[in-house]
Amino acid sequence: MDSVFKIVFHGENAANFRTDIEGLLHRTHRIVTISQGLQLPGEKEHFESADVLVGVTLNPSLPKPIRLRLLQAPAAGTDGIQRDCLPTGSQLANCFGHENAIAEYVMTALLLRHVPLTQADHALRQGEWSYFAGRPGSLRTELGSQTIGLLGFGHIGKTLANRAKAFGMHVLVANRSPVHSTAAHCIDQSFKLSDLHAFMQACDVVVVTLPLTEDTRGLVNAAALAAMRPNAVIVNVGRGAVIEESALFEALKHRQIAGGIIDTWYQYPTAEAPQCSPSQFDFASLDNVLMSPHMSGWTEGTVRRRQQTIAENINRLSEGQALLNVMT
Repeated sequence: MDSVFKIVFHGENAANFRTDIEGLLHRTHRIVTISQGLQLPGEKEHFESADVLVGVTLNPSLPKPIRLRLLQAPAAGTDGIQRDCLPTGSQLANCFGHENAIAEYVMTALLLRHVPLTQADHALRQGEWSYFAGRPGSLRTELGSQTIGLLGFGHIGKTLANRAKAFGMHVLVANRSPVHSTAAHCIDQSFKLSDLHAFMQACDVVVVTLPLTEDTRGLVNAAALAAMRPNAVIVNVGRGAVIEESALFEALKHRQIAGGIIDTWYQYPTAEAPQCSPSQFDFASLDNVLMSPHMSGWTEGTVRRRQQTIAENINRLSEGQALLNVMT
């Protein structure tokens, strides 16, 4: 028999997926939205009595959700969830659906390094024909002539490989597990993580797509960055701390590598400090860095696809079926 749940959306991030969720659910459930800090009356009780929590945070400072059957992260990353705080018998699942958006972000950022439309537009408005075809010094480079290296080959890496290959790029992968044969058509060479330095040296662009775990924290360190080509670019759309913070700043500051495109950071806003620098180091002072505020995956399509996954898992739990994206 189907079950009826108390579903609690915890925090501002989760609230993005609350709108019209009823239309995707097979049963009528009790749905509550609560603040991240649980400051309002009754919010702690809602958290404790939830059958399903939708959120990105669970730690000892929060009440124990004693009735919990599912903690559904509305994102791929679950590094804010301490698994030893999960009640016995509950499940943790995550969502993807962000890979198309992130692939578009990466390809846009890379294309802008080869197709300087903004600069050309600005110059022409001043009457300057800086990139006029045939003019000495106006030749551009082409993205398709470059080698892109994907550090990590999950949902984001696979989607990026297809996009990059469509532009004619040479595609390399470094991954913990072997690249499956079904994806081999868009991969020119694969490396093990134990061969990280050889991988880094072989690329014009290195794109970090890895989640943050104890194994990946600081994986891209000073030695790995030193292995890169002087004209190479590093892109981080995975997690900030996968790249060692001080090593990245020093490599960019001293132009050991040509540039960085950084979307995932080391410091983030909080309720107490809604405005903050993304790092203890002054990346904003570097003219070879493109900075963005962890926006690469945040599109209407991402929210819609993740909302569908959230609803599907609630339906499956209610109907006694196996869940999607369960993290063991």
